[in-house]
Amino acid sequence: MCVVLEASEVRVGFHPDGFRIDKTANAINRYTQWKIKSGNLWRSPKPVCFHSLPLSGWIAADKFDWENVEDFTEEFE
Repeated sequence: MCVVLEASEVRVGFHPDGFRIDKTANAINRYTQWKIKSGNLWRSPKPVCFHSLPLSGWIAADKFDWENVEDFTEEFE
């Protein structure tokens, strides 16, 4: 069972509506919104401000591999 968090409690995590928080990443990748395609593929990230994120419903994650995001998305284009 996963713990559901508020946005302000998340250090690294995601929201099922296609948002990610990674406070360990560089500033452009800290808060992002993604398009979710069939098969649970997260694509086309765009930076967003903290205030545009959903307030609750967040799931903690260990980390995201921002270094390989472009490699990952190129596979599915």
